[in-house]
Amino acid sequence: YNDYELDEPLKLAALEETQLFFAELLRADLPARNVVDSDFTYLNERLANHYGIAGVKGTKMRRVTLPPESERGGLMTMASVLKVTANGTTTSPVLRGHWITERILGMETRPPPPNAGAVEPDIRGAVTIREQLAKHREHPACASCHVKMDPPGFALESFDVMGAYRARYRAIAENVKPEPGYGMNGQAFAFHYGPPVDAAGELHDGRTFRDVKEFKRLVLADEVSIARNLAKQLVTFATGAPVRFSDREELERILERARAREYGVRTLVEEIVRSELFQTK
Repeated sequence: YNDYELDEPLKLAALEETQLFFAELLRADLPARNVVDSDFTYLNERLANHYGIAGVKGTKMRRVTLPPESERGGLMTMASVLKVTANGTTTSPVLRGHWITERILGMETRPPPPNAGAVEPDIRGAVTIREQLAKHREHPACASCHVKMDPPGFALESFDVMGAYRARYRAIAENVKPEPGYGMNGQAFAFHYGPPVDAAGELHDGRTFRDVKEFKRLVLADEVSIARNLAKQLVTFATGAPVRFSDREELERILERARAREYGVRTLVEEIVRSELFQTK
């Protein structure tokens, strides 16, 4: 992905998008569900072009209402998140899925067993990462966690290492005409298109989705869980300690007090600061 090698304007805009977005959730006390999906984000021209959104001009970041058909909105489809959950060369449904299950859904997963082995995408395109993970899940010690982690990761496979939308992987190919490209340093390079991306999946409870938009809708069916996990993340950030079993009753009281405000992010912060979790830890 030489395209992004020296693209500092894109990298800086991606970081600022996330910071401005969360600041807006706080300022306007927007519901916690916006963490999963929202009808707005913050863009400038470079980042809007990266997302395929027209009509945004200039370098200044500003709040933009997203088109109804857009797959953007919320944290998981931001370039910053998609970048830090990829290694710059390939994407991994495991890394991205693990990030979503723990940071967004609040589902804890055990560390991999010592003999689990690594799952690296096949850059030659002979075997897709989905096929590799299906084989990996045949190991009983791996299946229980991967059944939770992999589906959210599959939903994000429609995004490359820097979060641009894609329909096909890039791969090494022989006897196939390469696609021309230019890096940000102006140097030409070539790449080949590999197999098509399949962003469908099945959650551990049996519900299925075809793409990331359908995945978001399934997650949004349980807004209380989204708010609960956000509150847990905020408590951990504020106190430096995770929410333990003995803290759960107080966490539920925080949620109950925030329910009338649709679990607004600022309301959650205020209720956490007033709680025993914050006052006594």
